[in-house]
Order: sequence, then structure tokens, then C-alpha cells
Amino acid sequence: MFSATMPPRIRTLANKILIEPEQISISISKPAEGILQQAYMVHDSQKVELLTYLLKHDSYNSIIIFASTKDNVKKLETVLKRNGVAVKAFHSDLDQQEREHIMREFKSKKISTIIGTDILSRGIDVDGIDLVVNFDAPPDPEDYIHRIGRTARATKTGTAITFINDKDQQKFGSIEKMIGREIPKEVPPMDLGETPTYNPNAKRKPAFSGRRPPFRNQKGRRPPKKK
Repeated sequence: MFSATMPPRIRTLANKILIEPEQISISISKPAEGILQQAYMVHDSQKVELLTYLLKHDSYNSIIIFASTKDNVKKLETVLKRNGVAVKAFHSDLDQQEREHIMREFKSKKISTIIGTDILSRGIDVDGIDLVVNFDAPPDPEDYIHRIGRTARATKTGTAITFINDKDQQKFGSIEKMIGREIPKEVPPMDLGETPTYNPNAKRKPAFSGRRPPFRNQKGRRPPKKK
């Protein structure tokens, strides 16, 4: 079984369908030296405001924004356009002709910014991308490498920015462990408000299940059932 990357889902699949498999890795993926990697700690409710600020206050000419799902791509396109940012969404609900048109426009610099899922991290060859934004943190270190690898190609330089919410901290810690260094956490604009503190080794509280704990009286006993 051959795969360009071996994220956890592929390894799980391999263990299910293969008999006593052994893994041989040709090389360990590393980001290109020309990529300036940055990260921002933000709550989900702060992501759009921060992204709008970065796109309007910095002079990037060619940008790819990665979101986790097709629905997030569509919603983000709508919100950014409403905020005065010219963007184009690239997703599987578009037919092949529409996708090819968007990619041609992007390659020719008629479109400066596109939003997509991980479908954009593999199989596209566009020179001159100077900014990659992970609006949603990638689920796996290999996905991170492929996403930010869209910039700083052919000895050029570029910037890769990742937004990290509280629940993605351990995930991002795994990325830093794989590449062998900590990625600088930038200070967001003051008017963004309070943001999370980066501590990927902290234990996270489990999500609320929605089930109420059984009522007990002051002595710790359940009340008797009514007859």
C-alpha cells in the first residue's frame, strides 16, 4: 500500500485491510526554509475579524485560505465579501468547468484570494503564492506541511499563518513536535479582546454531554422513588 502521506486515518485503514504490515518511510516532510511560519491564538468568534484585519492591512498579492469543511468555505466567503474582502470559494459543489475557471483566474492573478479545503493543498501548481492562512488548524502534521507548502516554492519566500483555538492546541503541539521547533505566536490587535493562552500540554475539559448527573441528597444518597 502506497500513500504520499500517512495520517492517522490512513494508518488505521492500512491496519484493517493489510496483514501484519510494516511501514517504510522514504523521508520525513519538513516545511521549506523560505516559509515564515506564524500562529495566532484566537477564539472561534474572533477568527473572521482577525482574518479581515490581516488581509486589509498587509500587502499580499496571492493568498490561499484553508478551512476545515466545504460548509465553512462557503460561509467564510460570504462573510469576507460582506466585510469588503474580494475572495472566491473553491469547493466540490462547483462543477469542473467552474473550478477550472477559478484556478485559471487565480494563476493569472485576476483573483488574488481563494478559500478551500485540503483539496487545494495537493495537486495544484501555482507560482507566486505569498500567503497561506489556516483559518481552521489542520487535523494532522502532514496536512500542515502540504498546506503551507503552497507558498515559498522554487527558492521563493512566503508566509504561513495558522489560527489556533483552545481545542486545537494539542493538535498544533503535534505539528511543532514534528517539524522540530516552536512556531512564534503573534500578538493579535488589541481591539480583538482577550485570547486563549497557548499551553498544548494542558488537559482539556471534556465537552458537556448534555446529561444531568443523578440528584443526590446532602448525605450522598439518591432520593427514594415515588410509589
